[in-house]
Amino acid sequence: MKRTKIEIDLACFPEELHEYLRSSDVYDSSSSPEARVIFIDRDGGYYLKRSAQGALQKEALLTAYFHSKKLSSEVLSYLSLDADWLLTRRVTGEDCTYAGYLADPKRLAVLLGERLRMLHDTGHADCPVKDRMDAYFALARENYRAGNFDLSYARGFGISNQDEAWRCAERNLPYLKNDTLLHGDYCLPNVMLDDWRFSGFVDLGNGGVGDRHVDLFWGAWTLCYNLKTDRYRELFFEAYGKERIEQEALRTVAAAEVFG
Repeated sequence: MKRTKIEIDLACFPEELHEYLRSSDVYDSSSSPEARVIFIDRDGGYYLKRSAQGALQKEALLTAYFHSKKLSSEVLSYLSLDADWLLTRRVTGEDCTYAGYLADPKRLAVLLGERLRMLHDTGHADCPVKDRMDAYFALARENYRAGNFDLSYARGFGISNQDEAWRCAERNLPYLKNDTLLHGDYCLPNVMLDDWRFSGFVDLGNGGVGDRHVDLFWGAWTLCYNLKTDRYRELFFEAYGKERIEQEALRTVAAAEVFG
């Protein structure tokens, strides 16, 4: 995980967070323009994320929920002021884009499949987000109408244009189920390992109860993207359990992700 040491002005941070920042080494660890992430190097480490007002509410809620299942880090503070601030403890280890893990792609693909199966077998009756697919479909529809799309997400699924992708998504998305606890963005940077032992999930803002094929799609996609080859997809699916994977549901998710 990239970290660049920075100097900060405490006056730019809410007073409630000063005790964590004062006299600490601080590093920029941001990976997207939507949020700034800093790593606070003390007491084992903390991550502080800042984003637009209200943008981190669901992530704070779901991170706390996953932590209650021993699947993520502890939420120490969530503040919604002129901006949102989310402070969590560091999850031990490195994410799955660490060179040592990428160097053994077969082991990584199997681990990713087995870990996803364990997540999907986790009880979720008390999950605070029970209808993830409703918001998922609404976002796809909104982006289709706005003309926002990226056909690369449907590569390999026999979808040649955005209208074909939307017809597939519109026809089949209502049949996808809200019956499985999802990560929602099941990609290598969001799975933490400590010497190949699972230590936690991060970036859970798209999680909740939804259809398993969302995570399956992203697991296959991330292996291809980060390893620069699609040869480990089947190994990932076999480790998860191919008997639980429906190809048409996977194609439907790929079509929807064109407008994700």
